[in-house]
Amino acid sequence: MLPSLEELQDSAYVVSLPMRVKFRGILQRETLLLKGPRGWGEFCPFPEYDDDESSRWLAATLEAGWQGFPVPLRDTIPVNATVPAVAADRVPDVLARFGRVDAVKIKVAERGQELIDDVARVVAVREALPDAAIRVDANGGWDVEQAVDALSKLSAVGLEYAEQPVPTIEGLAEVRRRLSVAGTPVLIAADESVRKEDDPLRVARAGAADLLVVKVAPLGGVARALDIVAQAGLPAVVSSALDTSVGIRAGLALAASLPSLPYACGLGTVSLFAADITRDPLVADDGAIRLRGAAADPELLERYAAPADRRDWWLERLARVHAVLASA
Repeated sequence: MLPSLEELQDSAYVVSLPMRVKFRGILQRETLLLKGPRGWGEFCPFPEYDDDESSRWLAATLEAGWQGFPVPLRDTIPVNATVPAVAADRVPDVLARFGRVDAVKIKVAERGQELIDDVARVVAVREALPDAAIRVDANGGWDVEQAVDALSKLSAVGLEYAEQPVPTIEGLAEVRRRLSVAGTPVLIAADESVRKEDDPLRVARAGAADLLVVKVAPLGGVARALDIVAQAGLPAVVSSALDTSVGIRAGLALAASLPSLPYACGLGTVSLFAADITRDPLVADDGAIRLRGAAADPELLERYAAPADRRDWWLERLARVHAVLASA
C-alpha cells in the first residue's frame, strides 16, 4: 500500500552534498531522504527527469523504506573505481580515493572534449593499474561511426566492455555487429537503453548488448530489477545513480540478490563525494563493499541541509511524483 503524502513529508530530509570532482556537470548533489519503518530510502532523480520517469525512483525509495529487500545470497560486493571525465594528469588522484581495486569505469565522450582526451585518460588508468579490468562509459555520447572508431582505438589498452556507446538500441546493435566483424574484442553493455526505455527488455530481444547495467532507482526497485535481469537472460552489472550511502545500500541489496555476479559493480561512487550522510559510509575496502545498513545521521542531515528554497522544490516534486504513483 502506498504511504500517504503526509507520512512521506513528515519523514523527509533534503540535503546538498559537495562533490570532490565535477560529475554529470555538478559539484553539489541534492537528494531527498525518507525514513520509513523498514529503514531509509533515497529519492534523487536528476532535475531534468520528468515526473513519470521520477515515479520509478520514488517506487524504489518506498521499497527501501517501507517494504525491505530480498534475503541476500552474498555479503560482499566487488566494486569498480569510477573516473570522471577529468584530465589525464588528475587520474592518479581520483584513483587514490578508491584504494585497491580490480576494475575501473572511465567516463568518455564528454561534451566539449575530443577522442584524444578519452585516450589519454584511459591510458593514464592503464599505466596506474596495469592489471585492472577497464570499462568505458560514453552515456550515449557517440554516433555509430564515432563509437566504432573510438572503441577500435581504445581497445588497444584492453577494454572489458563499453557502456552505452550510442544512444539507441538500433545503434548499439550496429556497433556490436561492426566490432564483431572487425574482430575488435569489446563487449557492449546497455545502460540508458534499459533504464530509460518503456520496455527494458527490448535491448535483449534485439541482440544489441552482451550485458546489462542495472540501477535500482531508475528501474523502480530491487524486486523489479531482479525480474528484468531474469527475463533478459544476460549478465548484469549493478551500478549507482550518484547516490549517498542510503542509495548505495539499495544497489548492494540488488547485487547481493542476483544469482550470479560476474562483474565488479559500479557502486563505489560515494568516494566521489566530499561528504556523506552516515557515519559509516558505504565505500570500498580492498576492492569490495561489505553488505551492511546505512542510517542517516541527524547531525549530518542538519549540517548538509539544503537551503529552504531547494527543500521546497524537492517537497513539491515529491508531491507531484507521489500523485503519479497514486494514479497508477
